[in-house]
Amino acid sequence: MNLATDIRYRKEKLKALRAAIIAQEEALIEALYRDFRKPAFETVITETQYVIADITYTLNHLSRWAKPQWVWPSLLTFPNTDRIYRQPFGNVLIIAPWNYPFQLALSPLVAAIAAGNRVVLKPSELTPHTSTCIQSIIASVFSPDEVRVEDGDATVAQRLLAQRWDYIFFTGSVAVGKIVAAAAAQNLTPVTLELGGKSPCIVAADADLKGAARRIVWGKFINAGQTCIAPDYILADARIIDRLQEALQQAIQDAYGDNPQLSPDYARIISDRHWQRLAAMLSDGTVVFGGTHDVKDRYLAPTLIRNPKDSSALMQEEIFGPILPLLSFSSEKEVYDMIGQFEKPLALYVFSNSTAWAQRQIETFSFGGGCINDTVLHFNNKRMPFGGVGHSGMGSYHGRWGFETFSHRKAVTQKPFWGEVPMRFAPYSGKLKIVKKIMRYF
Repeated sequence: MNLATDIRYRKEKLKALRAAIIAQEEALIEALYRDFRKPAFETVITETQYVIADITYTLNHLSRWAKPQWVWPSLLTFPNTDRIYRQPFGNVLIIAPWNYPFQLALSPLVAAIAAGNRVVLKPSELTPHTSTCIQSIIASVFSPDEVRVEDGDATVAQRLLAQRWDYIFFTGSVAVGKIVAAAAAQNLTPVTLELGGKSPCIVAADADLKGAARRIVWGKFINAGQTCIAPDYILADARIIDRLQEALQQAIQDAYGDNPQLSPDYARIISDRHWQRLAAMLSDGTVVFGGTHDVKDRYLAPTLIRNPKDSSALMQEEIFGPILPLLSFSSEKEVYDMIGQFEKPLALYVFSNSTAWAQRQIETFSFGGGCINDTVLHFNNKRMPFGGVGHSGMGSYHGRWGFETFSHRKAVTQKPFWGEVPMRFAPYSGKLKIVKKIMRYF
């Protein structure tokens, strides 16, 4: 039995993987806490149980996904039978990030295995305890020629990228995504890039401010803001921005208390280098709430900033941390001008009680995915594709979309020797007008 040809074997491996994750869930919770103080609740809903549910969903649908798909044949070539076959690419490289180090390593792996590929997985060196757990889980389920984990820093990633692969799946920053794409281009290797960008959150004057604030705070400050689809900045109607700020402040206090550093529900920044980058952003505008920080604890409070400088790192880079700039708009044109100055974002969020107004924003801008009157939750539906566009990424996954990403679709026509249509064969004399009439119907 092997992954490439045996669907039952793939299912057995996925079931074994699910069992191993369940058995190691407490160890994973502890590992993520040791890596960056990730709360157990967040680990369960965004890491362990997310992947377990992903495997279960895949197991329930894999036989149907993998079955050759019949499609209507062309009348010109009747009586042929046309089918699409899904075939694994072969050797796949998955490079995972540090912010959701278990989910963003294992979820692509599940899709790649479901499609029948062999995988080399490179987890992040910034979460060593989680990477150790991943190594243990993978070694208990797969043989090294099926799935192999390669630990190490950027030099390991560079070594892996110098090799030839049949497919590369990368999640991380735009800057590194360009390096991955350039390396893949050397061998014309197809890639999926899950990147990021400055994801806007638009709040209209008619929005439920208390409800919006609670949902924005959750989506922004979960994982201490280290989420690729977190709201990166708020664009609020000038008539309600002060009231929205008050609602956001109250929502932060309701979630994390008067001193979030003491809250068991608030994570830490992943490394000293990332903490220094974020701390420097605090001077790029007026801190109106939060702003306290502690380098020894790698702590940075949930922070609201007004009047950010346009040329600052805060407004030119993806923040990827617990700092939320608030900007105002007085017209839809100002919304378009602000969002239009950035590359296409991975996510966009709109809060409004006007469905028509919200739909207009959703349809106007190009972005990976998003929500109306909520944040982040679109990521959770395995029936929808997740991925970016432009600088926020290329390709998509989740559920069937992940299976399709890691599968080559082969179109095959089967034709019997009876029922031949001789018109397609030479000589062609006298056939042109008839063919033109027939081709109009295809």
